[in-house]
Amino acid sequence: MSGRRSRASKLSQNEINDLVSRLQLLLPQINQRDNSRQSASKILKETCCHIRRLQEEVEQLSERLSELIDSVDINGIDREILENILQQC
Repeated sequence: MSGRRSRASKLSQNEINDLVSRLQLLLPQINQRDNSRQSASKILKETCCHIRRLQEEVEQLSERLSELIDSVDINGIDREILENILQQC
């Protein structure tokens, strides 16, 4: 077997370049440096780091929100409603 994928499942180089360019636009740290084209590997690495930072930030904010909810004097029903609303977000 040659290991080649079918033509329908392959992305063209132009499609890959377009996707990498879109990723680059989403990364604030790359966009602020300069407008020059970065390598695809650099953009992918930065994307992974950015996603990890966002996940950590969500975790920290969730913990902080839990602390705030615990510190507020609300009854059980209101707390349950609030927690349900937050879980839907």
